[in-house]
Amino acid sequence: MTPNELIKKGSNFLKNNNIKSHIIDAELLLSKASSKSRENLLVKSDIELNHNQIKTYNYLIFRRGIAKEPVAYLLNQKEFWSIKLDVNKDVLIPRPETEILVETLTKFYKGKNPFILDIGTGSGCIIISLLQEFKRSNGIAIDISQKALNLAKKNSKINDTYKRIKFIKSAISNFNGPKFDLIVSNPPYISCPDLKNLDDSIKYFEPKIALDGGNDGLDVMRKVIYKSKKILKINGMLALEIGNGQYKKVSQILKLNKFREKIIIRDYKDNIRCIFSTLNHY
Repeated sequence: MTPNELIKKGSNFLKNNNIKSHIIDAELLLSKASSKSRENLLVKSDIELNHNQIKTYNYLIFRRGIAKEPVAYLLNQKEFWSIKLDVNKDVLIPRPETEILVETLTKFYKGKNPFILDIGTGSGCIIISLLQEFKRSNGIAIDISQKALNLAKKNSKINDTYKRIKFIKSAISNFNGPKFDLIVSNPPYISCPDLKNLDDSIKYFEPKIALDGGNDGLDVMRKVIYKSKKILKINGMLALEIGNGQYKKVSQILKLNKFREKIIIRDYKDNIRCIFSTLNHY
């Protein structure tokens, strides 16, 4: 079979199993199985694939269609903010919504070199992207998962930021560090009751520890805000990504901890997704 025939066959199988992104998924998975670029597979009709490559492709298509395994985990890679990151089941898959947070921070700190703390770094997507923009900045990335930290270290080496990031295994409550110009966090913010309602591709594959925010989804958020007021410099910024419908509650927690909202960011569906705050100093 030609690459185009294989893609069509795989795409139809995914479509019949309710995968909305069936065409691009089939293309990417054939690229993975054949070790050939997606562009070449689409343009060159004379590419011949061997039995093992076709067998691998069919297996990947099956995992995507039947098990609903995310493409990023099947590829072990995800693009984020124009950089490529290795991903696996030890970390959340970076989302486009988080790119909005990075984009806003790069504009706000343009020409500056903030000292950054990334709380719950996961794949390292946020701090690595920011340090790619702020060439003279340094930072610390913390996570309670050693496996996540190992992957974030690998990604920082791939993207040439390793020497400017210190990686520390720690919960935010136990972290005692210097003071920071910028603290960023995309903490777990799904409430326990809502975990069961997540899409299968999230519920059965992404790490629960990075999703579970406790009974109301804000357990970790509270800890991040409480600790941040102690380790944020005067005029420093706390940048949080929050879940849908959490703005009022998070806003109240910020006010109780003497934070003043500076920037509110909406996502592509017009939901408030990020809150940037500074400390009130009386």
